[in-house]
Amino acid sequence: MAAQRRNTRQRKMILEAVRDSRSHPTADEVYLMVRKRDRKISRGTVYRNLNLLVEDGVIQIIKTSGGNRFDGCTLPHAHLTCTSCGAVTDVGVAPDTSIDEFVEGRTGYAGISHYTIFEGLCRACQLDEEPPQDQPRQTPKRRDM
Repeated sequence: MAAQRRNTRQRKMILEAVRDSRSHPTADEVYLMVRKRDRKISRGTVYRNLNLLVEDGVIQIIKTSGGNRFDGCTLPHAHLTCTSCGAVTDVGVAPDTSIDEFVEGRTGYAGISHYTIFEGLCRACQLDEEPPQDQPRQTPKRRDM
């Protein structure tokens, strides 16, 4: 945990945006949300404060193949990401800390931790991507969010 930081108005707005969102927003999505409330806030301010909030353990970062996402829930839990549209959702599965202990014992590293991200095709994409009966299913395309 970093030294106590001054809790600025911008940081409060950024934290609220992440906590109010259930979509696990990207930094750019957080910027767009906060920009609606404060037209003068810069992208750099949002990115810097997101990193400080992660560093302080107030929010968590989710590293997905589609880029980093942010989560206002810091309790240990897994995530599920759609391989087509990139949507991220919480999964009520706590990480297995015995794996951390096993890796620590095997490698000599200290303070081992991990996070779990499952991948699959979300319900919306299953419905959207379903080809006609006579056509084979193709590899899903990544859609911009």
